[in-house]
Amino acid sequence: MATLLHIDSSVFPGGASSSRSVADAFRKAWEEQHPEGTVIYRDLAADPVPHITADAWSAGFTAPSECTPEQSAAFAARVELIEELELADAVLIGAPMYNYSIPSTLKAWLDNVILLGRTSGEAPSAQGTPVTVVASRGGSYAPGTPREGYEFVQNYLEAVLKGSLGLDVDFIVPELTMAPRNPAMSELVPLYEASRKRAFEDAASKAKELAERLAA
Repeated sequence: MATLLHIDSSVFPGGASSSRSVADAFRKAWEEQHPEGTVIYRDLAADPVPHITADAWSAGFTAPSECTPEQSAAFAARVELIEELELADAVLIGAPMYNYSIPSTLKAWLDNVILLGRTSGEAPSAQGTPVTVVASRGGSYAPGTPREGYEFVQNYLEAVLKGSLGLDVDFIVPELTMAPRNPAMSELVPLYEASRKRAFEDAASKAKELAERLAA
């Protein structure tokens, strides 16, 4: 049966996080299609991976026999993350927008799994693996909006996940999530509610479609 790698990065727990809530809906729909399948789960807020270090980076370009003990230990942590990605038949990532970008914990995960000559380069080891990103944000950065030029989450993740890792990237974008909490955004609440409803519908339908495609 298929394996799903599920990564959350929101600092907020459970229903307090739009990215977690929508990703959870995706995962539940996936598990309904794959009751015997495997889910590898990483909560990067509760259990952050190490930020890349000189030892972890340099070990990727050093023969194992020539690595220092510090390099070997740091690289082993990277390999664990890389192998999880390589084992996955599909990837699910919760990526809320913080200060116009992704959480630093998610950036740390990416820095660890991107390894030139293995996961990146001419023949990426996870090439073609479908990845669904739940890219939630408090406002709207869609084309035509005043803050269109501040959209660095989808643009960045498209470049890294597709361009560097060779993954097949799809986005679900719950937006205007601050509208119910910010009086200045009260007139946008109906748009927020529509976006939230669409995100949950997309999560369920995309998970089912992907599960059926992989099973075919």
